[in-house]
Amino acid sequence: MHTMNLFRLDGRVAVVTGGAGLYGLLIVRALAEAGAQVVMASRGLEGCGAAADKLKGEGLQVVAKQLDLGSEASIHRLTEEVVEEFGRIDTLVNNAVSRTGLANLDETTSEGWEDAERVNGTGLMLMTKAVVGHMCRQRHGSIINIASIQGVVGPHFPVYGDTGMSSGIEYTYTKWGMIGFTKWVANYYAGYHIRANCISPGGYNPGLLQDESKAQFADNYRKLTPMGRFAEEDDIKGPTVFLASEASRYVTGQNLIVDGGWTNW
Repeated sequence: MHTMNLFRLDGRVAVVTGGAGLYGLLIVRALAEAGAQVVMASRGLEGCGAAADKLKGEGLQVVAKQLDLGSEASIHRLTEEVVEEFGRIDTLVNNAVSRTGLANLDETTSEGWEDAERVNGTGLMLMTKAVVGHMCRQRHGSIINIASIQGVVGPHFPVYGDTGMSSGIEYTYTKWGMIGFTKWVANYYAGYHIRANCISPGGYNPGLLQDESKAQFADNYRKLTPMGRFAEEDDIKGPTVFLASEASRYVTGQNLIVDGGWTNW
């Protein structure tokens, strides 16, 4: 196969959870620009639908569907709708995440923890389980889990300075667990020609960079990143297409860190 054709996703069907989010929108665009039919799945259908309409207006194959990762019925309904409408699911991107408000341990409640894990842990498992069954029958598939640098190293709390910002313990717990979950899925389903990998991105939040009250954090983050900047909108696109495509067909169980060197120190 020609090298550039290895990265094409023509005829492939991809599902992206949290598709209307910051990284979600970029991931959806990347897969669609590479030729895939992309299903944007989000709890908020109105906003997701508006984003999908914008992408369709650019000639990309994108549809919006509602998904509540806290509901097993919603997960099964989405999966069956996609298979019925498009005949297959080639790529699943588990991107959605629930946060408890970036609470510290002494502020974390059992209810908040369980609410977050209903999506971040149980939802991740159930969504993967629902899709991987179809992939097994196809004997083909790529699962991409969007983890974080905080699934590789612990939070560097001094970076937040006096901004009042923090990073919740449930987020770190979730992302470390996601990486281990990915390796289990990769090893177990390799015989079905199903691959599972993680992408662990660094910070991406254009709105935050325009917030003067967060300027101290932004400055500290840049100083602590070897490349001296936050992630930009194109930085997640290449890694996503690589892991979804035949270009990575001998890559599984890996965690691709996309952080400008943050975790290198």
